[in-house]
Parts: sequence; structure tokens; C-alpha cells
Amino acid sequence: MAWVETASLSFVARHESAQSDAATAVLDDLEGFRAELETLFERVPGEISVVIHPRPLMLVLAAPWLPLARMVSAPAGRRYFTGWFGRDEIHVLAPEALERRASGVAGSREALLRSPRHEYAHLLIGACNPALPPPFSPATFRRYVRSAWLCEGAATHLAGQVTHLRAAIVRRLREGARPSFPPGARDAYLLGGTVFALLERERGPAACAELAAADLTRTGREIVERAFGRPAAGVERAWLGYLDSLGAG
Repeated sequence: MAWVETASLSFVARHESAQSDAATAVLDDLEGFRAELETLFERVPGEISVVIHPRPLMLVLAAPWLPLARMVSAPAGRRYFTGWFGRDEIHVLAPEALERRASGVAGSREALLRSPRHEYAHLLIGACNPALPPPFSPATFRRYVRSAWLCEGAATHLAGQVTHLRAAIVRRLREGARPSFPPGARDAYLLGGTVFALLERERGPAACAELAAADLTRTGREIVERAFGRPAAGVERAWLGYLDSLGAG
């Protein structure tokens, strides 16, 4: 099937011709998301290519780092690695493919359909932190893994996925040992966003934007202390309480 392009103000989608309506819907949502981010960040990326893949294998072939990131994640979070990002471009599964990937639990479909937002947020986070990808190389991938709780947590939070991932978060807490704080790379996708959710509840959206652009030469606990304005030990206790509340609801 022929590949075609669909353009919007800030994005150009490349997709199979049968996906034109779906591509338009994806770009409309990304334009709205970009406008939201402009209220929090001084500069947001534009002129971005959005490659919409109809099948998971096509995505993996176009994004060879994706399987590595998925392997690092806890099993409960692997389903949600459905896109990737590079310099001035993101790769995502088509909406129909995302819906097929969803589990039967509440929120899974909604979280997956926000995957294009998640990948676009990665471009924003990379623009705020020059040490992070894109572009990807062995060195920048190592830095991505080392700061995965912030990279994935910021993307998940900004994309509005945290509330929809509640069932997956509860599954992770039941299946695994007590998570470290800040979350390690294994828990970054599912639990990183909860750190941002707690910060937004305590200090507001602007504090989350500042955390997304944090100085990554500091340790994770130092970054947390600067973001919350109090010792990391106290933040960790509040965070564990927040996680417990997700399982109790």
C-alpha cells in the first residue's frame, strides 16, 4: 500500500494511504497537546515528522532502540512501549494497532492512545536537557537509562497517561519488590509519572515543568529535593503513601 503525507501546522505525518483519517486525528490531538505545552515551556518543538506504523514489526524495524527499552521495563509496563523518537521525528503505532494492543483493564486503551503525545513529550524533554537523546547513541542511551524515571516520568505525566495507568501500576506493586526512589529504569514508565503527579498536587504544573528540565548532573534524590523543596526522605514517604492510595481506590 502506498505511503502518503498529511500535514498540520506543526507536524507532517507519513502513513499508509488507508490511514489518512486516523493520521488527521493524531495530528489534531498533537496540535492541541503542543498548545497546552506552550503554556508551561518557553519553547516547544515544531516541524516534527510523525511516522505512523500500521503494525508493531514495522515500528520495531524503524526504532531499533525500542526493544532494548522495553526489555529494561517491568513486565507490567512493557505493553505501553508503543513508540519511539529521534531527531525531529516520532514513530508511533496507528490508532487501530494501539487499540488492538490494549488489555481488558480500565485505562489501558486510553493510555495507549496517548502514545503519540508521550513520544512528542520526549522531544520536548530532550530539548530541555541537551545531555539526553535525541539523537540516540550508545552514550545518550546510557544517559536515558540512568535518568529514565525523569525521562519517562515526565513524558507519561505530560501526556496525561498516569491516571489511565493505574491498573498497571497496581499490578507492578503487587508483583514486584518495593520500588526504589526515585524509581529505577525498570519502573520508570509506570512509576516515574507518579513522582510528577505528586509534585503537581503539592506545587503545581510549573514545578513539574521545572523538574522535566532538571540538571541531570545531580543525583536523583538531589533533583527530587530541589523540585519538592524538602528532604528526599520525606518526599519518598509521601510518594509511597500516594502509591498505596492507588491500590486502595
